Amino acid sequence: MAWWWSSPHRSAEAVDQWFRQHGGFVLRSLRRLGVSDAEADDLCQAVFLVALEKADRFDGAYPRAWLYQIARRKAADQRRTRAALVVTTPTSQDLASAVDPHLNLERRERRERLVEALAQLEPRQRDVFVLFELEELDMKAVAEAVGCPLKTAYARLYAARRAMRRALRPHEGELGNTRTDEEPRDES
Repeated sequence: MAWWWSSPHRSAEAVDQWFRQHGGFVLRSLRRLGVSDAEADDLCQAVFLVALEKADRFDGAYPRAWLYQIARRKAADQRRTRAALVVTTPTSQDLASAVDPHLNLERRERRERLVEALAQLEPRQRDVFVLFELEELDMKAVAEAVGCPLKTAYARLYAARRAMRRALRPHEGELGNTRTDEEPRDES
């Protein structure tokens, strides 16, 4: 695929198309990096603004890996600036649950256990695990996104899977079909 950011192709339609193609991935990545739902939309737009500003530095290979790198930095910046402020605001899910306390309780508990298990991972392992297992990027793209050799990415994935199994073992069977016990996908 030719890189659409190049000057002759840079148009409002091209930017819109790229956002529609990768915006969901960036939003999910930001949320998995600990960005609140309330701030994820704004930060997602910021990721695409940075991508637009730095488009000339991107070679066109692995766009999701490149966007993930930007999202990871934006999320880290946001955590640093928010560290001093402890503000809790209810989300729409919280408000819906207040009306009906049994609404999606089981699903929310499973999600919380998964988020807690992910939070316990070392950040480098979490990045590889999220990109490979949840976002289903191939390992070459994952290695590029996290800036490490391919074999190192596989080692981090292995360690992350082991840690996730340990963290989720008390709740086996409750999280549905996860790939943490399976062999790595064939990348050929």
